[in-house]
Amino acid sequence: MKAALLSALVFPGLGHIYLKRYLPGVALVGASSAGIYYLTSKTVERALQIVDKVQSGDVPLDVTTISELVSKQSTGTEAQLLNIATTVICICWIIGIVDSYRIGRGQDKNAHVSPSRKT
Repeated sequence: MKAALLSALVFPGLGHIYLKRYLPGVALVGASSAGIYYLTSKTVERALQIVDKVQSGDVPLDVTTISELVSKQSTGTEAQLLNIATTVICICWIIGIVDSYRIGRGQDKNAHVSPSRKT
């Protein structure tokens, strides 16, 4: 349960690392980090573009106008890449929770069965 909570509440893949399943854990952490990095970099890039437009005078310093620019949807390839990054993060999160819970339960069952069965 602790591993599933680590993956659910802290970061995808940490539950696997806690269970000493380093390869899947690092893979989930890496994929999630790449997705978060891409989303964050595109968000910062867009914010800087809006700031530049405001500073240059192309866009008035008006809350409504700036709000419209912020909420303007991406189109084309950029929108697809943003959707892919979001999907990768969600899938990693779900896999991290479910799989670490499954592995943890298996390890708990093995730990409880092995010591009591002496032949």
